[in-house]
Amino acid sequence: MLSPSICRCLCVLMIGAVVTSCAMGPDYKRPQTDVEDQFRMADGRSDLPSLANLPWWELLHDEQLQQLIRTALDHNWDLQRAVATVDEFRARALVAQSDWLPQITAAASMPAGRKANFLFPGFASPFNYYTVGNLAWEVDLWGRIRRSTEAARADLLSKEENRRAVTIQLVSTVAEAYFNLLQFDLQLDIAGRTLQSWEESVRIAQARLHQGMTSKLDADQFEAERANAAARTAELQRQMVQAENQLSVLLGRKPFAVARGHSLDKQIIPPDVPAGLPSELLQRRPDLLVAEQQLAAVTARIGAAKAERFPRITLTGLLGVAHPELSLLFTDPSSFGVFGAGLAAPLLNAQVLGFQQEAVEAQSKQALAQYQQTVLTAFREVEDALIAVQTARLQSESQQQQVTALQSALKLAELRYKGGLANYLDVLVARRNLFEAELALTSTRRLLLASVVQLYKALGGGWSPDMQSAEVGKKG
Repeated sequence: MLSPSICRCLCVLMIGAVVTSCAMGPDYKRPQTDVEDQFRMADGRSDLPSLANLPWWELLHDEQLQQLIRTALDHNWDLQRAVATVDEFRARALVAQSDWLPQITAAASMPAGRKANFLFPGFASPFNYYTVGNLAWEVDLWGRIRRSTEAARADLLSKEENRRAVTIQLVSTVAEAYFNLLQFDLQLDIAGRTLQSWEESVRIAQARLHQGMTSKLDADQFEAERANAAARTAELQRQMVQAENQLSVLLGRKPFAVARGHSLDKQIIPPDVPAGLPSELLQRRPDLLVAEQQLAAVTARIGAAKAERFPRITLTGLLGVAHPELSLLFTDPSSFGVFGAGLAAPLLNAQVLGFQQEAVEAQSKQALAQYQQTVLTAFREVEDALIAVQTARLQSESQQQQVTALQSALKLAELRYKGGLANYLDVLVARRNLFEAELALTSTRRLLLASVVQLYKALGGGWSPDMQSAEVGKKG
């Protein structure tokens, strides 16, 4: 066995090597980004709490929608894949950290004959039984292990943020698919009522035609409009079923009939949608954090690549026991130990290692460009969602006024037509305009709801560990 003095020297040497070692390569710093005091399309005070601070179940008040989202979070396959990826890179990070520790291997053997010599090949061995443990520990003088560990940790954080990005995307996609479904439901109701009205008009027109009170042209025009309404109804039925199928896949299920909660016109829309401060976006949006951690990982790998070009110092040891008699194998006289140090330096592959460093540095430039592009895309998406919410709200109010006016115009046209004071064109135009206006109003209502959800996603809201704990408590 090693003497106590040798063990003390070894420990002092290992601690000193760790303390005095330096990590090569640049330390990661978040890139500088010009951020305005408030968003360009922000409506109201910028110091109000951001919409993204709300848990998704407080933003989306439809209980049926909440249940669908919970089902998706439990069963969606894309999210499960993202979670498994996090587990993979957590294990990889632990593997990288293990390089800090000494590597110990052990072997036990019983030679077949005295000529077999484990310790000194080529010489006869007097031992029939022996067991040996090999110890190796790399002194991280140049920071190769440190930088590799930093890169592995950044990779893990990147995957964790990617899981959060998939979660936010899933919540918003389920909500938008649900709103699409409600839109088709309401439009189907409008198309059904309009179809019944046209069928009544066709019946009246046919009766007036038989009585000689109208022309066949009038009757054909009413029949054409009735057929158009029937065709639109069939189209909406197809879109509704396809929307259910899309939502089913998001829930991790085969296509099924999705239950509804509140109708589209009964959904609660927040009166205010504050965006918060632009600077919060850099710490909140998961795709930005993914890009940042990818940049941090490749920055750390620059240092690891530089360290590869310098000699490696490895402390090695050989500990074991050997004895001719198996019963005396683990007694003190049978033990032995050897300690040494090794130096390995790149010679013929030095140029290749230089090229590898250049490749990693080029990857760092790519990651930096990707990060800056992701920042620009994030701010654009927030601005797009802000203007979409503002204009959709105004558009919805104006279209509601249009629908109210057209409903009144249709009643007057029908009364005048039945009284013989107007021709069929007045009724035809009024009903057609009302039909299209009601469908457009429904689309705008869905757009307003979807824009609020898109703003919520663009701001990076929707899911965090604190929100998850609150959701678990809410379920309980």
